[in-house]
Amino acid sequence: MATTPRDYYEILGVPRDADETAIKDAFRRLALKYHPDRSKEPDAEERFREIAEAYAVVSDPRKRAEYDAHGFPGVAGISPEDLWTGIDFGDLFGGFGFDLEGGLFERLFGRRGRRGPPRGADVEVPVTITLDRVVSGGEQTVVIDRPAPCATCGGSGARPGTEPVPCQACAGTGQHTTSSRRGDVVVQQIITCATCAGRGTIIEDPCPACGGRGEVVRHDAVKVRIPAGVEDGTALRIPAHGMPSPVPDGEPGDAYVVVETAPDPRFVRRGADLWRGEEVTVPDAVLGTSRIVPTLDGNVSLTVPAGTQSGTVLHLAGRGLPRLGRPGRGDLHVNITVRVPEHPTDGERHLYQQLRTIGRAG
Repeated sequence: MATTPRDYYEILGVPRDADETAIKDAFRRLALKYHPDRSKEPDAEERFREIAEAYAVVSDPRKRAEYDAHGFPGVAGISPEDLWTGIDFGDLFGGFGFDLEGGLFERLFGRRGRRGPPRGADVEVPVTITLDRVVSGGEQTVVIDRPAPCATCGGSGARPGTEPVPCQACAGTGQHTTSSRRGDVVVQQIITCATCAGRGTIIEDPCPACGGRGEVVRHDAVKVRIPAGVEDGTALRIPAHGMPSPVPDGEPGDAYVVVETAPDPRFVRRGADLWRGEEVTVPDAVLGTSRIVPTLDGNVSLTVPAGTQSGTVLHLAGRGLPRLGRPGRGDLHVNITVRVPEHPTDGERHLYQQLRTIGRAG
């Protein structure tokens, strides 16, 4: 049963009379969330394709007019090249280190169902960054471990100066074939040779560098650009740095650098906002006070109003983290706890008794 495509304005979350700026802002916000270079959602690539197609139509005055007048039939038959003509990816995503232009276009419109050798597997590389790096962004070096041909033996697995020899058990084929007759039908069974594990050769004198495996683990130091305001769990794609293809002519997979924020004793991160707790004494809560609290930009003075209750949250606007893909920064929220003395001195106890008497009298 065919599914009805979603309305382009609905996909972008904008009204039909939205102006160019609103459409661009909506696309950029959604595209940053589902961009295949940073999202590990299972349907991220499909969602991005859907969002990009909607933007390509409604951001172009001619295509938008046809769509508004005739719906999907008005834009039917537009080729991918025509769809993307005039879209400036550098303007939309510049500075984020994402795969733009041709690479992205190929992935969106050319990868699905393509023929050719199988790709290697993708790999994930965790990287932990500080809150200060979240604020500033910038390059981060990550180390990607992946197999590579052994340089000593050239990938043969045999000691230099020697060669693997054909497996006598399978005559170098890497498999055994057995035949049996069932009536008029001859049944053949092909199994992998257990002696050579299907390679067809035997390594009599293994390479000392790789132990006869023919490959070693290579440690690649790669720089990845961390966008300011990067969110926890963001997966930044590094093309062709994944596992090698299982066949000689295949392309390697991709590496995804998964970003996490390191714990910070000063703050707890919640998206672009930061939270911290501050204790004040009972007199300070009653009479009001000021506290020096840390921020990512240095210490600032926080006013605690008179009569502040325990659990009150005070806000320092713009003292949080950058908002990814949007202007401005989040806030710093300070949760106030009124500290009641557990073991008051005799003098404190006397004063609190006086306060209780005054309170009852009032």
